[in-house]
Amino acid sequence: MRRTADLTVVQKTINDTLHKEVKLQTSIAKEAGCSQSAVSKHVNRKLSERKKCGRKRCTTNRENHSLERLVKQNQFKNLGELHKEWTEAGVKASRATTRRRDSRERTGSK
Repeated sequence: MRRTADLTVVQKTINDTLHKEVKLQTSIAKEAGCSQSAVSKHVNRKLSERKKCGRKRCTTNRENHSLERLVKQNQFKNLGELHKEWTEAGVKASRATTRRRDSRERTGSK
């Protein structure tokens, strides 16, 4: 069976239209060709319109890229120097955040 994330656009459309027609989830699943749990998860996710959970990031992608540029300019700068330059550029981030973002930039994984 497929997970909800794997539902195709067609299956999601079928789920939405049949749900509006007040059909049972089992019959929707048969029509769409997916599991009943996938229909249930899709419908519940649509109804709740939940936002992402967890704390929001204090830096944007643009600010992270600016740190990446600083690291590429001189890879031998220590953390203190990088943090100082990054905060002088207007980024409000702690030293620990600088270290986390910096370690990802130096290893190449994102």
